[in-house]
Amino acid sequence: MLGKKIMIIGCCGSGKSTLAKQLAKCIDLPLIHLDSEYWKPGWERPPKNEWEKRVKHLCTASSWVMDGNYFSTLSIRLAHADTVIFLDLNKFLCTYRVIKRALSSKQKVRSDMAQGCEERIDIEFIRFVWNFNKTMRPRIYELLESYPQLKIIVLSNSEDIKRLLKSFANNQLVVDTDSSKMI
Repeated sequence: MLGKKIMIIGCCGSGKSTLAKQLAKCIDLPLIHLDSEYWKPGWERPPKNEWEKRVKHLCTASSWVMDGNYFSTLSIRLAHADTVIFLDLNKFLCTYRVIKRALSSKQKVRSDMAQGCEERIDIEFIRFVWNFNKTMRPRIYELLESYPQLKIIVLSNSEDIKRLLKSFANNQLVVDTDSSKMI
């Protein structure tokens, strides 16, 4: 059982939003895409205190599937969550996916993104994705260790993600493959 407050985190391009949509539908929980909550039209960032207040408010709901990283508010969300699903995929796949998404969605707004934020990509973003496993992964694992009460599921490839979704379709959580693990 995953609980009623499920966070999905991972590198850009790992499939967070896709998994969140599928999982929320499968287990009938409200869906929160942090990208659509964070960004204002034209890719404008909210003030830090406004963003933290918004995240705290979102976390007070009785149930949710919430996708997104936003490391600055990760501890706020972890304090409210029951379960964390960390999509720990390789940098080649994530980089390929963000480039493919940018090219196929150019001048469009994704359904998991805020209005007025058309798909975009630049070298800084590609560099962030490419270096995520080196720069962000260790920080995420270190922070996760501070929350022993959480059920943490790490999925390392697309097959593990499919297996997780299939287990919910069959009403049984099975996460004991070679590449996925619960920590």
